[in-house]
Amino acid sequence: MDRSLSLVFLLAFSLASPPLWSQDLPAHPKPGATVCVATVSNTSARSALLDRLTERLAKDLRDDKIKAVAMDSNTTTDPKLHPTRENGEEAKSRDCDYMLLSQIVDPKTHPLDPQSPQISIGGKVPSVDASDPMGGSSGPVHRDNLQISFALFPMDRVKPVLDTVILAQPSGNVSDNLLSAMDRESNRVASELRKK
Repeated sequence: MDRSLSLVFLLAFSLASPPLWSQDLPAHPKPGATVCVATVSNTSARSALLDRLTERLAKDLRDDKIKAVAMDSNTTTDPKLHPTRENGEEAKSRDCDYMLLSQIVDPKTHPLDPQSPQISIGGKVPSVDASDPMGGSSGPVHRDNLQISFALFPMDRVKPVLDTVILAQPSGNVSDNLLSAMDRESNRVASELRKK
């Protein structure tokens, strides 16, 4: 009798437990989901056209057949990316399944940041961009790398399904290299959303 009672208890517990466990597991991306793209934030000293970068990111995702909407609310400027109340309210009002947060970071300002990638070997990369007034005929100019931190948060979870950093390769034209970084970010996000 005790054995059958323990089996019933075990069965009832196992049926009740998965919702509790699923809160800790990362959500699987949904095909056909809508992604709200928060306005890119800039924590570096370099100027950037944030609205243009945000729209480029949303357009790239749409070009990859991902439903994407550029939001008015900004990505946090905190070193650790997280949704804000303003982001969350706007994303819910737009019926989004995911929220994409992006931030331009100067690695020199966050040298101990654990998210910093270890892929830049040899320090600064010389710029030989012909449009660079300091490059070309006067020799290469060493420029600092910028990073793009980005995270993709499902609306029903607090943990991101994607949280990573890419390098924005230095060049004389900061706008162009940040635009190409947005292209690389959108490719990474689209790849994540296509996983099954």
